Amino acid sequence: MPLEALHEEITPPGLHYILTHFDIPYLDQTAWRLRVGGAVQHTLELSLADLLEGPVVTVPVTMECAGNGRSLLMPRPLSQPWRLGAVGTAEWQGVPLGYVLGMAGIDADALEVVFTGADAGIQGGVVQRYGRSLPVSEAMRPDVVLAYRMNGSALPPQHGFPVRLVVPGWYGMASVKWLAAIDVVVSPFEGFQQSVAYRYQEGPEDPGTPVTRIRVRSLMVPPGVPDFFTRRRTVPPGPVLLQGRAWSGGGTVERVEVGIDGQWIPAGLKEAPGPFAWRPWSCEWLAEPGEHVLMCRATDSTGACQPLDQAWNYQGMGNNTVQKVHVMVEEAAGPLSHP
Repeated sequence: MPLEALHEEITPPGLHYILTHFDIPYLDQTAWRLRVGGAVQHTLELSLADLLEGPVVTVPVTMECAGNGRSLLMPRPLSQPWRLGAVGTAEWQGVPLGYVLGMAGIDADALEVVFTGADAGIQGGVVQRYGRSLPVSEAMRPDVVLAYRMNGSALPPQHGFPVRLVVPGWYGMASVKWLAAIDVVVSPFEGFQQSVAYRYQEGPEDPGTPVTRIRVRSLMVPPGVPDFFTRRRTVPPGPVLLQGRAWSGGGTVERVEVGIDGQWIPAGLKEAPGPFAWRPWSCEWLAEPGEHVLMCRATDSTGACQPLDQAWNYQGMGNNTVQKVHVMVEEAAGPLSHP
């Protein structure tokens, strides 16, 4: 997502970030079926029409890739070279996952729910379909959705058509696209995307700990205009409205501060469109000629605050260090002042 799209409360599908591990599967919605099985009392096979007959929920969700910001780490971990744009907020509409699991009837000894996509490939030498699991308690949350619409329209192919999972508050790897099967299991799921990928590791031999909820974060709409190659910003002197959005999967954003050359001032906050969607913030800066470094940092209701320096990890996961924007303020207002 280009950071200027932070102006949008709801990100258009074409600007929302996308990560596909393998090829995008092109599925016939009339032939598509979702199988629900495993440790359940009733095995189900549901068509899209079946899901459309169920209760409908719409949830605004800020979704972020767990590797967002990876390319800013040194040395850079080997994977998708995200800078800061692996994020977006959409309104996801569908049937609550808990409703479908209730239809199936989960066995008393169930531990996790496994979600398998239709996308297939090879990663780490392992032939696989993309699969992830959630603890039963998370899967039964009323806001976890089997989504078939995005921003009021059918899911685009790249966003999981015809049905995908959406897990508010968790990094995007949990929201399995092109959903093909749901299996309730009585022991921990050991699939590649669960036990090898998406781990906080110190090195390749470290088993690490699992990536789960989104760490608190804020981003700023880049002010002024960019230089083509360096992307450094140029702004006119005088009042400049700095604005952006902040979010957290572990709590609600309670404070955003803006750093001007190392001096922190509070930003004004407005309400989020939902409990798992980003909050808009703004702050006016009286820009004086010269070079400046702008930053923003958020704090959530758990007390978690963005760090000034990012702790390195082997897969480059969970990066939420403060954003730094280098700005040159012109000596006098000129042609760039009025686009």
